[in-house]
Amino acid sequence: MNIILLGAPFSGKGTLARQMVADFGLTQISTGDLFRENIKNGTEIGLLAKSYMDKGQLVPDSVTITMLKERISHDDCKKGFILDGFPRTLGQAEELEKIAKIDTVIQLDVSFDEIRRRCLGRRTCSKCGEIYNTSTYDKSTCKLCGSPLFQRDDDNLETVNNRLEVYENMTAPLINFYADRLFVVEGSETPQQTYEPVKNFLKGLIK
Repeated sequence: MNIILLGAPFSGKGTLARQMVADFGLTQISTGDLFRENIKNGTEIGLLAKSYMDKGQLVPDSVTITMLKERISHDDCKKGFILDGFPRTLGQAEELEKIAKIDTVIQLDVSFDEIRRRCLGRRTCSKCGEIYNTSTYDKSTCKLCGSPLFQRDDDNLETVNNRLEVYENMTAPLINFYADRLFVVEGSETPQQTYEPVKNFLKGLIK
């Protein structure tokens, strides 16, 4: 079963994907993680991606598709995968149709005001990368490894507003493209409340 997660930045796609991985044994593929790995390693494609991400802009299709096609070819994707952060444009969606069968698309519906709140409150562990939010966790160190938490440079109001504008203009039309495979869930609740209807929906697809 191959799944796409749609939603604005900070809508909770990564959290939802991890829950589905645990329950259904699928492989999560995050373009954000792919970019960060390349950025961390200082690769040419990683530095190019970073120049766009720092401005809150989308990375060009050619860069994203090159990395994703290689990742989908791995053996761990043969039983099914969850795409978190891809596709983001109609062009990417059309390219994806050529290389993979998508069974369903789950859209997380979250208000932009809530997304701004989540952005400004996000904190990341400097060692293991675990993510927290000041609204639910008020410590300055990671509860998993004890390392200091920090606020990413791009977690600011100007950048998130740019990202939301890009999302609305370029990504939202995907809802029409995937209308026949779309499942919409309210994403402003707690992670467990958001996941419950998704879990029941996927169980129904498997039967």
